[in-house]
Amino acid sequence: MIESPRVCVQVQSAYVESQSLPEEERYVFAYTITIRNLGRNPVQLLGRYWLITNGNGRETEVQGEGVVGEQPHIAPGSEFQYTSGAILETPMGTMQGHYVMVDEEGETFHIDIPVFRLAIQTHIH
Repeated sequence: MIESPRVCVQVQSAYVESQSLPEEERYVFAYTITIRNLGRNPVQLLGRYWLITNGNGRETEVQGEGVVGEQPHIAPGSEFQYTSGAILETPMGTMQGHYVMVDEEGETFHIDIPVFRLAIQTHIH
C-alpha cells in the first residue's frame, strides 16, 4: 500500500520596485515557492492553478503545465524551489491555488496552496 503523499509548500513574496510603475498602476511582485516532499515516495508536479485577486477584488485565474517551464520530480526528503512573479494593478492583493501532482503509481492529487499576500511593505495593515 502506498502512503498518501505528504507535500509541504512554503511561499515568500516581495515587491519588485525596480520593475513597477505605480503611476501606470503596475505593481510587480516576486514570489519564491519551496515544495518539499515529506513522504516516502517520489512525486512529480504536473500543473498549477492560481487565483490572483487584486486590491479592488478583481480576480484572474491562471493555470497551466508545470512551473517556470518545468515539471519537476521531487524525491522523498528533497525539495524544489522556484521564483516567479505576478503583476497587479493595485499595491496589494492575494494569490492562492493548487498544484496538480502525480505519485509513482500514476495517481494524480492536488496540493492546496493557502492564500498569501502580495503587498508593498508600506501598504500592509
